[in-house]
Amino acid sequence: MLSASAVANSETINQTPTQASWYVLRSKPQKEESLSSQLLARGLDVFYPCLHVRPVNPRSRTVRPYFPGYLFVHINMEQVGFSEFHWVPFSLGLLAFDGIPAQIPEAAIKGIRSLLEKINAAGGELLHDLKQGDLVEIQSGPFAGYEAIFDVRLAGSERVRVLLKLLQGRAAKLEVPANLLERKEKRQLF
Repeated sequence: MLSASAVANSETINQTPTQASWYVLRSKPQKEESLSSQLLARGLDVFYPCLHVRPVNPRSRTVRPYFPGYLFVHINMEQVGFSEFHWVPFSLGLLAFDGIPAQIPEAAIKGIRSLLEKINAAGGELLHDLKQGDLVEIQSGPFAGYEAIFDVRLAGSERVRVLLKLLQGRAAKLEVPANLLERKEKRQLF
């Protein structure tokens, strides 16, 4: 039979301080930046993934969230608590499934940071130098592998319109996210 002190010692040995993990925090619409500021003011580690964009309207915001409505916090859940984020201004709480907050692996956060660095280093848009008539290839989605002609970047979004060749030489207008396109060598498509 173990003594009370032996049980207490074994409990302290088995208890390891929980590590901080990344969690997804939901924000109110268009309040990601304000929520990030609130969390930073509280001394929390926050990752607000955003893109630098060149809007058509010069008075528009030049920073847009990469994941609208979401940001990431790096916390020790046992120290901070799940309900703490319901009381932060501009917050809708942590993303949870069956009442369990969704953890994000460190590798995923590093991957997102790396991707955003590449996009922002390229001037904020991956395809900022495309001109009307340029040949592109759709990289993923239902039209992956199809070649198309770049038509126009849609105002106020990260989407573009391309002309997709269909049967009998007809072209269909298709709106896709700009990041799904890759420039191809110039060649007559139609």
